[in-house]
Amino acid sequence: MSKICYICGKKPAAGRTIKRRGLAKKKGGVGQRITGITKRRFLPNLQRVRALIDGKVKKVRVCTKCLKAGKIVKAV
Repeated sequence: MSKICYICGKKPAAGRTIKRRGLAKKKGGVGQRITGITKRRFLPNLQRVRALIDGKVKKVRVCTKCLKAGKIVKAV
């Protein structure tokens, strides 16, 4: 199952982590140097929920933002 929200379509976003070395200038050092940049992914906080969709119970993956906003009706 893909990491996409059923309601809003939120999906993983790309980003980077930056490795730095050295003491900052304001702390008395000669400044920080970037020693490496690696790619990373920011994954959405998805929860698997039994929801009522078109009058039928269906298991869907929904982000927590949509759950808190009440955009989905949970099945009992």
